[in-house]
Amino acid sequence: MDRATQRPAHTAEERLISSRLPRIVPKSYRQRHGHAHLVELATDRPIRIRNKVNYRIAHWPVWIFAFFLAPGPITFSLFANGLSPAAVAWFAIVAAGTALAGIAGWLPGTEKRPYVLLYGEDTPNPLHRRICYTVAWGAIVSYALLNLISVADAVVNGYWRTGQIYHWWYFPIAGTVWMCGILGLLPRARKSTKGEGLERRYFYGAVWTITVAQVVMLALWKLLPVTPQTNVIKLVVYAGLLIGVGHLARRGRLPRSRPILAGTVATTD
Repeated sequence: MDRATQRPAHTAEERLISSRLPRIVPKSYRQRHGHAHLVELATDRPIRIRNKVNYRIAHWPVWIFAFFLAPGPITFSLFANGLSPAAVAWFAIVAAGTALAGIAGWLPGTEKRPYVLLYGEDTPNPLHRRICYTVAWGAIVSYALLNLISVADAVVNGYWRTGQIYHWWYFPIAGTVWMCGILGLLPRARKSTKGEGLERRYFYGAVWTITVAQVVMLALWKLLPVTPQTNVIKLVVYAGLLIGVGHLARRGRLPRSRPILAGTVATTD
């Protein structure tokens, strides 16, 4: 076992860090691993032999949301103009389809048995995981980029063209991301789970970053009037959150954004 996979020493400071964290957050240890300042050990986690029903059901809304976001212009219209027949129909299709997939265990987290692996071991990544994470990455990248472009465009031109920008650019951007997933180039969508200990961190770091930035941006859009000054505020806040929260995730300061060292056995989620 090399230095990178050895269990860190349990110093008093490290035990104090772990004890101060809520129980829902796994233990972490102060150790540099790449850009991260905190790491997790899979051996600190209890090994489940099956996923409880409530655990499986809890993952269903996550994938409803991920697939519902896939046709970007429809979803944008929902947030901008409210419910439409197209949005309602798409939601019904997604809810029914993900429900059937969840019952069959074809959504990450809905499997009857947890996906147990040895971190760093080269094992096949199930097809359903590769598909689901490819779809999720498409939403993460496209929404973050298009919203940033939209608010920057509003600052430069003085008026908003978000609807047109989504219409023109959503599918070229999302389609490029989906193609990367098909080719096995995206974290958690690769053919092998060998890099899961780091790829899990990349995925959840991106989720934290985009979710926080998007929620705050939506609140600003609803609360602030549309003026040149507020457009600048929205751009500064949105870009700042992308950078700031992304930096926290990069350092491993957010839940599930810490590396899990290779050579330790655990359940992936």
